[in-house]
Amino acid sequence: MRRKNFYGSGNDSFTCEVCDNFVDKLNGGFRNHCTLCLHSKHVDIISGDRRESCAGIMKATDYKNHRKGWSILHVCQKCGFKKWNILAMDDDFEEMLKFK
Repeated sequence: MRRKNFYGSGNDSFTCEVCDNFVDKLNGGFRNHCTLCLHSKHVDIISGDRRESCAGIMKATDYKNHRKGWSILHVCQKCGFKKWNILAMDDDFEEMLKFK
């Protein structure tokens, strides 16, 4: 059953507002950050809903490895909101290692 709060498919392709990279949708999940610079945009309250009005750029600032794999911490540059997100297989792992 499709969630009613999704915008579009909840997993849409987009162009990164930071580096202009075209980011294709993720198969089997929800893509919320650029595959190259790893920046995100603060647009969701619940993953995929596109209901957050802040719309600030979320900078990837930290990483950790846990049971689901690598995660990156996004911090909104506008409101300070923080959220951990799982790194996808096609994300730039070398870019992530630059955070520390």
